[in-house]
Amino acid sequence: MTTVARLQRMNHGSHFRAFTLRGGQSAEPIDPFLAVDHAWISGPTFPPHPHAGFSAVSYLFLDSETGIDNRDSLGNRNLIRPGGLHWTAAGNGVVHEEVPAEPGKTVHMLQIFINLPRDRQAASPFVFSLEAQDVPVVHLPGAKVRVPLGSFAGVSSPLSLPTDVRMLDIAIEEGSEVSIPIPEGHTAFVMPIDGEVSVDGQLFNLIEPKLPVNLPQREDRIVTLGANKGNTKAVLFSGLPLRQPVYWQGPLALASSEALTEAVESYQRGAFGKLQPR
Repeated sequence: MTTVARLQRMNHGSHFRAFTLRGGQSAEPIDPFLAVDHAWISGPTFPPHPHAGFSAVSYLFLDSETGIDNRDSLGNRNLIRPGGLHWTAAGNGVVHEEVPAEPGKTVHMLQIFINLPRDRQAASPFVFSLEAQDVPVVHLPGAKVRVPLGSFAGVSSPLSLPTDVRMLDIAIEEGSEVSIPIPEGHTAFVMPIDGEVSVDGQLFNLIEPKLPVNLPQREDRIVTLGANKGNTKAVLFSGLPLRQPVYWQGPLALASSEALTEAVESYQRGAFGKLQPR
């Protein structure tokens, strides 16, 4: 059975938020994902901010007009180019900033929060990046699938991940469809990006804010995406649930209230570090 979640249009800039978890319950049916923003930004939407306990992942679509100037309190600074991905595993705490590289030009991106296993939440933060040209691509009749995270159709992302997830950036030509196996044990959902996508015969787009989650529940674990009217783009997410509680305060998310309190205190005393002056 496929369930449907509501997309929330955000007030700050052009954003669609798929979901955000709050409270101390496990993240069914979208665990280990904590939040996903589909955003078009042209200004400093993500000024310096702390993270702890999870991974903040930025993925830029190929149609972005510019990249993201990304930096953190670990001393890293890099340009996330269109088609590329940057993963910040915040662990026990990091300060992070993302700004469009060229003012006035629009970045088309996903900001994805992915939970870390409890035993990794107290570890030191680390980052890794994937350049656009290193993202594997699968060409199918009437469809193209980029594989920035995980595996599909015999190809795998070169990234070794701290949380077992998969993300597929799928472009489908009008009148075509593609069948995607869902890994055993994974929860899964589809986010429409452009046009109207058919998900196992149900239509989804950005006009009516909803998306299919927890799919499919059939034994074959295969979901079929199609483009019935015009070309379409969608992203399919899946991940192995961690089945651990989530305690939030702002951009901090830990697996216990005690760990959250400790993270807040660590940030307040400056233990997350600070960004170097530009």
